[in-house]
Amino acid sequence: MILAGVDIIEIGRIKKTILTNKRFLKKVYTPPEIAYCGSKKNKWQHFAVRFAAKEAVWKALGKKNIWHRDITVKNTSDGKPEIVLSKKYKNLEKKISLSLSHTDNYAVAFAVFEKR
Repeated sequence: MILAGVDIIEIGRIKKTILTNKRFLKKVYTPPEIAYCGSKKNKWQHFAVRFAAKEAVWKALGKKNIWHRDITVKNTSDGKPEIVLSKKYKNLEKKISLSLSHTDNYAVAFAVFEKR
């Protein structure tokens, strides 16, 4: 069975939330994500697309007990986005495909999960 999840987020909304709620950053993003996004010129796009990816993965998995910090979004050496899951969900990560995109104002993520 193929399960899919999609999420779109306004980049300005993520920027405002991060700037006004410092706990949000550490509650949602893992340390490698914070370092990666913070090092980018257009960091708000990177934060937003990672948030959308986490939401899309959560929707695809249909898991109510998986948290944002259980999902890390990183890039392979060739730039392809990939998901790294916490130990509890590690057995699922090879079955998840991810596509990310953004404009100046919006970020979108699409996740596909193959359930056997």
